[in-house]
Amino acid sequence: MPEMRFIVRWPDGHQTACYSPSLVVEDHLAVGTRYPLDEFVRTSAAALAVASDRVAARYGFACSRALAQIEDIRLEAARQVPEGAPTEPPMVTVMGFERL
Repeated sequence: MPEMRFIVRWPDGHQTACYSPSLVVEDHLAVGTRYPLDEFVRTSAAALAVASDRVAARYGFACSRALAQIEDIRLEAARQVPEGAPTEPPMVTVMGFERL
């Protein structure tokens, strides 16, 4: 099963490489696109859940690494919420995909 990483730039400017056990993320996110933080969390979590389900269908067990990545994304997103009332929603940019 092909694995990949999707590189994202968070609202605070730092970048992280997120793991997926499947290329399905490419069906949900687009390189160069900026997503409101909440939308990025929902979309990436949905894509990673599908990826984990594909692993389960093939190997008989869910991908714990994909499920952990969902949690990591949620935790990072919680750190990105600005204090006070923002004038614009914080945005996450998908910088690229790396097939492993």
